[in-house]
Amino acid sequence: MRKDFRMSAVDLALLAVAALLALGAYAIPFGRQTAARPLIYGASAMLCTVLLLLGVAVLAGQAGVSARVLPIGLPWLGSHWGLDPLSAFFLVVVGMGGAAASLFAIGYGRHEGEPMRVLPFYPAFLGAMTLVVLAQDAFSFLVAWEVMSLLSWALVMAHHRTEGTAQAGYVYLLMAGFGTMALLLAFGLLAGPAGDYGFAAMRAAPRSTTLAAVILGLMMVGAGSKAGLAPLHVWLPLAHPAAPSHVSALMSGVMTKVALYGLIRVVFDLAGPLEWWASPAVIVMGAATAVLGILSALMATDLKRALAYSTIENVGVIVLALGLALAFRANGMTAPAALAFSAALFHIFNHAAFKSLLFMGAGNVLVATGQRNLDALGGLIHRMPVTAALMLVGAVAISALPPLNGFASEWLLFQSVLLSPDLPQAGLQIIVPAAGGMLALAAALAAAAFVRIYGVGFLGRPRTDAARSAVEADRFSLAAMGVLGLICVLAGIFPGVVLDLLAPATEAMVAARLPLQAEQAWQTLVPIAEARSTYSGLLVFAFITITSSGSAWLVHRFASRRLSRGPAWDCGFPSNLANSQYGAGSFAQPLRRVLGSILLGAREEVTMPPPGSTAPSRMIVRLRDWAWEGIYQPLAAAINTVATQANRLQFLTIRRYLSLVVGSLVSLLLVLTIWN
Repeated sequence: MRKDFRMSAVDLALLAVAALLALGAYAIPFGRQTAARPLIYGASAMLCTVLLLLGVAVLAGQAGVSARVLPIGLPWLGSHWGLDPLSAFFLVVVGMGGAAASLFAIGYGRHEGEPMRVLPFYPAFLGAMTLVVLAQDAFSFLVAWEVMSLLSWALVMAHHRTEGTAQAGYVYLLMAGFGTMALLLAFGLLAGPAGDYGFAAMRAAPRSTTLAAVILGLMMVGAGSKAGLAPLHVWLPLAHPAAPSHVSALMSGVMTKVALYGLIRVVFDLAGPLEWWASPAVIVMGAATAVLGILSALMATDLKRALAYSTIENVGVIVLALGLALAFRANGMTAPAALAFSAALFHIFNHAAFKSLLFMGAGNVLVATGQRNLDALGGLIHRMPVTAALMLVGAVAISALPPLNGFASEWLLFQSVLLSPDLPQAGLQIIVPAAGGMLALAAALAAAAFVRIYGVGFLGRPRTDAARSAVEADRFSLAAMGVLGLICVLAGIFPGVVLDLLAPATEAMVAARLPLQAEQAWQTLVPIAEARSTYSGLLVFAFITITSSGSAWLVHRFASRRLSRGPAWDCGFPSNLANSQYGAGSFAQPLRRVLGSILLGAREEVTMPPPGSTAPSRMIVRLRDWAWEGIYQPLAAAINTVATQANRLQFLTIRRYLSLVVGSLVSLLLVLTIWN
């Protein structure tokens, strides 16, 4: 009798992971060869494309939910792997981001000075993120999580000789270890006295709502520290800019989403039902993170650091949406819960696309100019027109402007905020609209931040010789950016297709889904009811296209045919110096004085030389990180004090050592006696 050897989707995903790990091992002996770089990055791109297609197949119903137990890991448990709708959605995110970053790296990797510090770790990092998404038991999840953390740390340290990289790696390693400890405690509580670490057993085990809330708090710390949730964000603006740009794209666009996967998996799937009083903390943390992150991005003068702070803002937006979904689900409001949860998943997908695109553009700028300082750029739209056009797509998308994808997901989130008056608790009726106001403020600041980034970096006149002599990036880098730019456009024009695709994941987590969107006329979104709110990205795109092209035709048809040129408006201060243009600091000054002085402790120190002196005047802007100064510096000082005092234990006599041992044993026996 002939057996059927067809493999399931999870089997194919595990084979792709094994191939990625094998690529990392291959790079160790052969990575120094010139042909190895395009081979490793090209193979990584193809394997990530396979993962992307597998995720889409499961979400579209073309491949069933599947699981596999391997005889590795804990002896009595084995290693459980599975591909359900939630895992499939995040597999799409990992596959999309990994494929685009790998394609980008085929060209960008040629400029890498020390490829052996990147090549062995890069494909293994992709494989580790995939394993986190596929894991179906706590041991496999934590092992994959820790491997992902260590590999990403190694990639952050690739440019270890660059100033600030060592500190970034050190802070990242500490925060990663702290986050893993919180996750270990959370899974320990989930396993309970029985100690069953399989997700299926955790899901079925009864637990009190108080214990579920404690698990939520631990996950907010463990997964939130990896995602960049304030005040656990301090490592992110240090580590993400320090990594090579294709790694930065993966860390900001994909790894933070894998961290959010861990939060969603435990809180919505494994921990059990939560009471409504657990959601306000999540909503407030998300809203505060969004405002703090984008305001910091508005102040930053380093291009990659500004993008890293923007990641913090978007993580806050997603967590706010998840908090809303928790509040609605706790009150049995399944349709609003599905709306808020769908908005969170949609924004996860969108952010993976446009943030990866923007970090790749920053990498092209860095290769072309050697500069990350915005005030050292300018005029790049003439030297790098394709990069400039694609960066504009990313900037418009992340600014939540129609008709691109960022607007569609944030519009859905605002629709769920508008449903908050239906919540029965007075506290939520106050907190949710306030969080909606903070979300609106963050959206406005995001638009200002990216007008600043794009205007100072790509428009105007070149401020340095490096910007003046920049050249366009290679075709592989531009192709990767082009694919992501196309995704941003298509997901904004046809958001219903994406929402229908992620509906199985939404239904699996909140027991409801949005109405079918693909059947709506003109690709119109109808999240709740047509009489309440609708949005058509296709019609908005058509309106913008027709009006802009029609206006251009009218101007060219009926305006004067004479061409006249004149100098740009100089604000009354004519100067031929490029540095006399509006800079990054001058653009941010009004908001820095209004909001930055309160939220970031911004201070301006002006040094003005006396009359007759030829010395230059200077203005230095100082910003404070309240989380770093209020939490981490005192904590580090306390640990240092305790360690200094404990250091005396090295110099005890043998009598005192024996007394210490005896005293410890007696204390433990007393504790055990009282406990029993």
